[in-house]
Amino acid sequence: MKADRLLSTLLLLQARGRLTGRELARRLEVSPRTVHRDMEALGAAGVPVFALRGAQGGWQLDEGWRTRVPGLDETELQALLMAQPRVAGNPRLARAAERALEKLMAALPVSLREQASAIQKRLHVDTTGWSGTPEDLSMLPIVQEAVSRDRRLAILYWPAGRNAAERIVDPLGLVAKGATWYLVARTPDGYRTYRVSRIENARLLAGTFERPATFDLAAYWKASTEKLRQGRERYEATLRLEPGAAASFQRWRKTPLRPPSAEGGSDSWVTLRVQFDDEEQACFVVLGLGPRVDVIEPASLRMRVAADHAAASARAARPG
Repeated sequence: MKADRLLSTLLLLQARGRLTGRELARRLEVSPRTVHRDMEALGAAGVPVFALRGAQGGWQLDEGWRTRVPGLDETELQALLMAQPRVAGNPRLARAAERALEKLMAALPVSLREQASAIQKRLHVDTTGWSGTPEDLSMLPIVQEAVSRDRRLAILYWPAGRNAAERIVDPLGLVAKGATWYLVARTPDGYRTYRVSRIENARLLAGTFERPATFDLAAYWKASTEKLRQGRERYEATLRLEPGAAASFQRWRKTPLRPPSAEGGSDSWVTLRVQFDDEEQACFVVLGLGPRVDVIEPASLRMRVAADHAAASARAARPG
C-alpha cells in the first residue's frame, strides 16, 4: 500500500540521513520513478524532504524534523540489537525485522543512533552451517501467524526416521534453541513439540481454539527437555588420548579427567571417561582419532575398534 510505503520511506530517510533514489528503490522494492512520485507526495503533505544534486547527492529530510517514540537507554538498545539474529534464516522474517529496526532507528536521538550503527557494524549473522545446509524455515511465517492468532493448524510433518503424516494441532508457542525453531502444540494425545524445519506444509484452519489458561511455555519447555535428557541412555567409555587429541575432545564435549592408573605408564597421554549416545557413535569417534587414542574399556568397544582397524588394513592391502 502507498501509505505504508510512504511511512517506510520517511523512516528510512530519518534513520539513514541521506539516500539516493536508487538505494531507496532497492530497499522499498519499487522503481526509481515511483520513488520520485513518493517524494513529491511527502512534500505535498508538508514533510520537509528535498533533493541534493551531485555525486554525493540524494534525498534528505530537514535536520530539525523527526517523529518521536518513547526512548531506549543504551543497555536496552544493545540488548535489542544483539537479539536480532533470532529472526535470521528466513528472508521474509529478515525483511520484516529490518523494517521494524529502521522505524526504531529513525526515532532515536542522534547519540543513540550512532551507537546503534556501531553495534550493527560489529555484528554479522551467518545462518548457513558448515555443511552448507541451513534450517529450512519456509513454514515459520505461517506457524507464527497461527501461534499469534490462536488458529488451529494442519501440518505435514516428517519425524526423524519415519514417514510424513498430517497432524491437526493447536499451536501454543514457538521456541528458538540456537538456530533451530520448535513449535509447541496441543494435540489429542497431549502437548507435543515439532521441529519447524521438518514441517513440509502448513495451512491455517477456520476458526480459533481456546488457549489453556494454565499453560506456561517456558515451564513446559524446561520440563520436556529435562525429561528428554534423563530418558536418553548414555554409553560410557574410558579412553587414553594423545594430549592434543584430548584437548580437542574436551572442547567438543566437557569430560572429566580420570586419575592416571598404574598401567597407564608415565607418558603424557590423558585418560578420559566419556559419555556417548551409543556404541555406534563411540566407535565412529574413536576410529576417527586413529593412532591418537586407545580404548581402555569397555572390552566390547575395544574389540570392535580393533576388528574395524584390521578390516580397513586388509582392504588397503588388496591390489587395485
